Amino acid sequence: MYKLVAVDLDGTLLNSYGQISEKNKEIIQKALKKGIKIVLTSGRGLMSVKNLAAEVGTNEYIICGNGAIVYNLKEEKLEYDKFLSKKKVLQLIKICEKNSIYYSIYTQNGIITKSLNYNVLFYNFENATKPDNKKSNIYITKDIYNYILEREENDYIKITICDDNSIIFNSTIKKLREAKDVEVLDVGHMSRKIIKTGTQIHTIEYFYTEVSSKNVNKWNAIEFLIQKLGINKEEVIAIGDNINDQTMLENAGLGVAMGNSAPYIKKMAKIITESNNDDGVAKIIEKYILNL
Repeated sequence: MYKLVAVDLDGTLLNSYGQISEKNKEIIQKALKKGIKIVLTSGRGLMSVKNLAAEVGTNEYIICGNGAIVYNLKEEKLEYDKFLSKKKVLQLIKICEKNSIYYSIYTQNGIITKSLNYNVLFYNFENATKPDNKKSNIYITKDIYNYILEREENDYIKITICDDNSIIFNSTIKKLREAKDVEVLDVGHMSRKIIKTGTQIHTIEYFYTEVSSKNVNKWNAIEFLIQKLGINKEEVIAIGDNINDQTMLENAGLGVAMGNSAPYIKKMAKIITESNNDDGVAKIIEKYILNL
């Protein structure tokens, strides 16, 4: 019997417009009432994941920053964290600046960037429909290096690097991989975000990678949590669509890839469900948790 479902957000629980369908919400609520742990497990920052957890009604634990944080929603505290050091962040900033590539830095409470572009542009769009206390905090500064240098907090979750030019992007990735004690996500396809304003639809496509502290991944965070909860890995379902889901897809009792995943991602999972636009998450919970 499965006791915990780890669910990715973008491309998995969220549809192409960044929304959670009513069907997914309904089925998650039924699973929660049955005593199943539903754990949102995302690359997003803390505030964004907290808001989406509230939307679906799960109120125990969330995993953020690709496994850099395990957060206790009931007690409002960190249970586990694997932050990048300030020294390492400054080193990575120098690499990005030298290669003239777009980057943003995720902290526990927001995103630091030079401009609204790529992934940050999408989060800014999401903010437009949210009350102030649920917006993702975005701090824009022309001089990120000195901003970080003077910042007192040391809660750096990850750095996201984006570009629509594959030559610039791949060249920068090679240099980032030379840095010690970091994990550089090996993404093999372009990210695609859709922004809908009224009747107009805008598509944002770009190459991206994420740099985290060494040994940060979703499965390590899940493993910490299930040990705390007394759950075996065979009792875990993990659902995802991207390379940052690889460790949990391969290690969970049941690894599920979304129908919209790239072919190489689907090979990492035990089964494939419907796409994120066709309630793929709900269909898995219905079949393996609710026995419908």
